[in-house]
Amino acid sequence: MTPDVHTARCMAQSHCDAWTNQTPDVVAGRYAEQATMIMNGGDPMASRSQIGDMVAGFMADFPDLVLSLDTVLVADHHMVYAWTFEGHYKKTGNRVRFSGWEEWDLDDNLNVIKSLGWYDGADYERQVAGT
Repeated sequence: MTPDVHTARCMAQSHCDAWTNQTPDVVAGRYAEQATMIMNGGDPMASRSQIGDMVAGFMADFPDLVLSLDTVLVADHHMVYAWTFEGHYKKTGNRVRFSGWEEWDLDDNLNVIKSLGWYDGADYERQVAGT
């Protein structure tokens, strides 16, 4: 199946809702079992389980996080969704707000098989530290 813009938007909104609702298993369930995810050119996560662990870590660090959908683009089995992340870092109480996007390659069942994500890591770290 190839998603149209409406389907892609619904997928991305559902993904954002799962982040906001603190359901790491639902977030991880968007990815194929052997999916690859790379954020900011870092070390790849190579399975749904590793992605779920990363998600659960963010959720623990930001118990009030809200992930908002900004926009979606789709072409064939590839989509991009842009988002904004907001929340308070648990250890410092600092408010953190940053935007980014993910590029998703999808299989025929609309599971993510590869994700490349980007956000300003230096700005994120500065906000977490409160500087």
